[in-house]
Amino acid sequence: MALEFTDSNFQSEVLDADQLVMVDFWATWCGPCRQIAPVIDELAKEYDGQVKIGKLDVDQNRDSAIKYQVSSIPTILLFKNGEVVDKVLGGQPKAVLQGMIDRNK
Repeated sequence: MALEFTDSNFQSEVLDADQLVMVDFWATWCGPCRQIAPVIDELAKEYDGQVKIGKLDVDQNRDSAIKYQVSSIPTILLFKNGEVVDKVLGGQPKAVLQGMIDRNK
């Protein structure tokens, strides 16, 4: 299962992480977000121990969404050493997200 990121744990779980972190910015009312959710969970299981993968609900965690200029969802950001190193917008196939992880390991 994907982790749950929030404004309050974003610094410790994402920015201070010593590994690659994928954050899915989403909302409960977003159809494409619900479609990609199982893919995010699969990746979290497959990359367990190698990459931290989680979701951030933009309706409940506006500060993080604003800070990273998330204006459409789903937006998936990849963080390394506290910095955004890759980004995709919209529902993406699993292979695109895997490629994103693999090229930034």
